[in-house]
Amino acid sequence: MTASTQAPNDYLLHLADNAVVLGQRLAEWCGHGPILEEDLALANVSLDLIGQARLLYQLVATRMGGDATEDGLAYFRDDTEFLNYTLLELPNHGPLVGYAASDMDYATTIVRNFLYSALMVLVWDKLQTSSDTDLAAIAAKSLKEARYHLHHASDWVIKFGDGTEESHQRAQAAVEHLLPFTEEFWTASSHEDASTANASGANVPAMRADWDALVADVLAEATLKLPAPTKGYITQGKQAVHSEHLSYLLGEMQGLARAHPGATW
Repeated sequence: MTASTQAPNDYLLHLADNAVVLGQRLAEWCGHGPILEEDLALANVSLDLIGQARLLYQLVATRMGGDATEDGLAYFRDDTEFLNYTLLELPNHGPLVGYAASDMDYATTIVRNFLYSALMVLVWDKLQTSSDTDLAAIAAKSLKEARYHLHHASDWVIKFGDGTEESHQRAQAAVEHLLPFTEEFWTASSHEDASTANASGANVPAMRADWDALVADVLAEATLKLPAPTKGYITQGKQAVHSEHLSYLLGEMQGLARAHPGATW
C-alpha cells in the first residue's frame, strides 16, 4: 500500500472520534439502564464503539510515528481538535445547555443510536473496499457490530413508537430533536473529500437516498412521523466546530489520564 492509497489521518480521526464520543455517551447508562438486559446491551454497544475507536487511533498513531499513541489521540486532544459529528456529543436528554441537569431519556439515546447506526452500516460496508487495506480490514469487523447496533436500535424505536402513549410521545420528541443534526452527514469536509478522491473513504452524501429509505421504513413501522424539512444552521462537528456539550463530555472522559499523565495501570 502506498501513501497515495492511504486514508488521510483526519478522516481516520473523524471515524475514531465518532466512535469514542458516542461510546462515552452510552457508557453513562451503565448501571442505570431501564432493565438489566438493556443495561448490558448498551454497555456492549459502547464497548464495540470504543473498540472501533482504538483500532483507528492505533492506525493513526502508527502512521504519525514519533511519540503518537492511541491514548494520546483520545485523551490529550482538546475539543477543538475532535472531528466527530455534533449529533454524537449531545447529552442523553432533550435540548438543554451542557451544564444543565436532567434525567436521562432512553428514547433520546435509542433514536440517536438508530440514526447513526443506519449511516454506519452503509459507511462500513463501503469502506470494506477502501483502497486503504488497513481501513478495509477495520471496516469488515466494524460492519458486523454496526449491523447489530442498527438491529437493536430499530427494534426499540418500533417498540417505543408503537407502544404506549408516553413511549410514542418520547420517541417522536427524540426524532424531532435529533433529526436536524443529521444534516451534517451530507455536508462536505476537506478530509472526506480527500478520502473520496483517492478511493480510501466513503462518499457519504451519495448514501443519503439509501439512508433516507432505511430511516423512513423503520419510522413508518413505529408509527412515528418524519418532521418536515427545515432550513437552518447545519452543525460542523466533523470540522471541529462543536456544541458546548463536547467539552463537558471530554472533561469526564479525559480527566483521569490528564491528572496522571504517563501513568501505567
